Amino acid sequence: MLTRSIILSLFYFIFVFCARADVLYLKNGRSIEGLVRREDTREIELNIGFGTVMFPMEEIASISRSSDEEAQNIRQQWQAQKNKAEEERAKKERAPKGIDLHKGKNYLGVDVLLNNRVGASLVIDTGASLVVLLHKTAEKLGLVFGEREKKLQMQLVDGRKIDARYIILDSIKIQDMEAREVEAAVLLEDIDDPSLNDGLLGMSFFKKFNFKIDQKNKKLILEKIE
Repeated sequence: MLTRSIILSLFYFIFVFCARADVLYLKNGRSIEGLVRREDTREIELNIGFGTVMFPMEEIASISRSSDEEAQNIRQQWQAQKNKAEEERAKKERAPKGIDLHKGKNYLGVDVLLNNRVGASLVIDTGASLVVLLHKTAEKLGLVFGEREKKLQMQLVDGRKIDARYIILDSIKIQDMEAREVEAAVLLEDIDDPSLNDGLLGMSFFKKFNFKIDQKNKKLILEKIE
């Protein structure tokens, strides 16, 4: 019941200066304000703005109900709060982020999260038009290829050519900076080349941001494009 007690205390203060809402007076002496969303003989569901709380009817001593006009005013206040929170979240997402890079012998790499479930270390390569994933990385993602996927042929630095498949990744995330629906190529053969790490982070990712690569300080600066 600790969580409910915290919710009761928090929303008591939120609603003190709002239009009069529905008030549930509990038998334990507490009260909580919101808008009754649903009720029956067993329980009542109270909307508290950013979620709902269920109360058994046996815990409730009485209910003071708001008018239709008061309820509408409260809904408008909630929506204004949600809009403000969303604006703050979007502003925070767009703010430039400095991300630490790790330096290899001839490359800079960065840790990413693919499709929100598989971590990988990708080499930054702004000369690559696509994100490139090694075969082992695709296996971790559980990717299976058939004849429908577009066939590609990639040329490695040493001149070798290797078959690949074109895919669209649901997401690539670096810390809290996320790009969705990112074009990528998956190599169909295992490549024994430590300098490739788990693949390459190419322009199909970077085009979704304003970016700067600070090689001296080993930093990647990303700013979300509005």
